[in-house]
Amino acid sequence: MSDKPSVLFVCVHNAGRSQMAAAWLTHLAGDRVEVRSAGSDPGADVNPAAVEAMAEVGIDISAEVPKMLTVDAVKESDVCITMGCGDTCPVFPGKRYLDWQLEDPAGQGVEAVRPIRDEIKVLVEGLIKEIAPERQV
Repeated sequence: MSDKPSVLFVCVHNAGRSQMAAAWLTHLAGDRVEVRSAGSDPGADVNPAAVEAMAEVGIDISAEVPKMLTVDAVKESDVCITMGCGDTCPVFPGKRYLDWQLEDPAGQGVEAVRPIRDEIKVLVEGLIKEIAPERQV
């Protein structure tokens, strides 16, 4: 077990919102947080518009692959965040559950995905302040 907090992002296809959120958290918190993402019905590939939108801010998610949501992923996470898609996560005592209401980027172009990407960044920044603030030296 690690002493750093662990976050699981969940959306239906694990192809857009949850991938962007996981990438933002990894990018902004570095190794201070363990990051996972998954979907209840994973897509074949990450949404190309999400890949393009994240590339615009210098984050490459082109090699990511949608993953199936498992009970173990939830058990191993301190915080489980669903992405406004009505997904049900297995509920375990001692876990924190959040639901971020975000527009689904599926089938949309990069112009529509940019504001979703930016909204996710703000939410992730707030989460980092709560669970993994910078240590003062």
